[in-house]
Amino acid sequence: PRERMEPTEGAEVERLVQCPVCLRELPGADINPHLDRCLQAGGAQAEPPSKRPRLAAAPPGGQAEGQPEEARPAAGSPVFSLFHKGRGGGQSLAAAGGKSGAGRDEAAVPPGHGCAAALCGESLAQKLEGKPLAERLRPDALGDYVGQERVLGAQTLLRSLLESHEIPSLILWGPPGCGKTTLAHIIANSSKKNGMRFVTLSATSAKTNDVRDVISQAQNEKRLFKRKTILFIDEIHRFNKSQQDTFLPHVECGTVTLIGATTENPSFQVNAALLSRCRVIVLEKLSAEAMEAILMRAVRFLGLQVLGQGDQHGTPATGSSSKSSEFPVYIEEKALNTLAYLCDGDARTGLNGLQLAVQARVAAGRTTPLNTTAKGGAAHGILVTEEHVKEGLQRSHILYDRAGE
Repeated sequence: PRERMEPTEGAEVERLVQCPVCLRELPGADINPHLDRCLQAGGAQAEPPSKRPRLAAAPPGGQAEGQPEEARPAAGSPVFSLFHKGRGGGQSLAAAGGKSGAGRDEAAVPPGHGCAAALCGESLAQKLEGKPLAERLRPDALGDYVGQERVLGAQTLLRSLLESHEIPSLILWGPPGCGKTTLAHIIANSSKKNGMRFVTLSATSAKTNDVRDVISQAQNEKRLFKRKTILFIDEIHRFNKSQQDTFLPHVECGTVTLIGATTENPSFQVNAALLSRCRVIVLEKLSAEAMEAILMRAVRFLGLQVLGQGDQHGTPATGSSSKSSEFPVYIEEKALNTLAYLCDGDARTGLNGLQLAVQARVAAGRTTPLNTTAKGGAAHGILVTEEHVKEGLQRSHILYDRAGE
């Protein structure tokens, strides 16, 4: 039976506290020393719970009681196994050859085997699949933009404005494939880096309500965050006169900066009041030299080898990333020059024509012996000639406009 001390006259009744370990009731003044003795007797830690959390129990085969602070387990030791479960473990796991993240990576990638170990035929096929080559090679910076030296050359007005991020409202007018959408893409990347919003709409699918929603968001952004909005409208000539009038007050007061792209003459297809608020930039078709530079960039991207006039099929040439390939792909320099002239300044047609010719030759090389792909000689790869490029284009790409000026 539990003994209780009967209070004497004039003495205060001392409150009894129950021990959480042995469930004995003791006076409040004696509970802390008693709790320490109970914990020591049970093989637990020697320190009071108020000084050290109970989760930090001594490790197996633990230290002696009264151990100094310097000799206690370090923070990286597996004392708190509950919290170290997702951290990759301590040094003991790494020493024992545990499955840490680095161990998995080393096991998955053998030494000396990286991305270069993949065959060029496979990497080339992956580059030719998916998006068209003209979309993949679209430049992101103004320094990579090729052509249009009269408008975007050094010390020109438009280039100075773009480099200083002071973008006015523009109407880009030019033939297909001259770089209108690419220039808008470069402006988009530059504006996003400088905290401006860039919204893209196509007049072929957008409606008036879509334009009004963008303008409403632009008003809120300008009023609340002092943030500018650039609105790019592709094929803006597809909007009728009343739809174009939606932009007038908002371009006038600077709520949005309008950039429109059109292949039609803006004097006929764009509202005169909107033309008064924008600057018309006339882009010309690309020159043959600019097209050759664009095609050479595509050749380097695909990892092809260019054969000059005096080069043999088996000799290495410029820009090869397929030396270790089982199926290296070659292209004649004359084929690139012919393609640059036949596409008539349309970069999209030139790049897609090159992609089609290479795809056709790679597909034919998989079904025929490689030594028959060259003209009269033993070959060790796939060759794209001038005839293959002409066959891909079928005819010269010349624009005709029956109802034009």
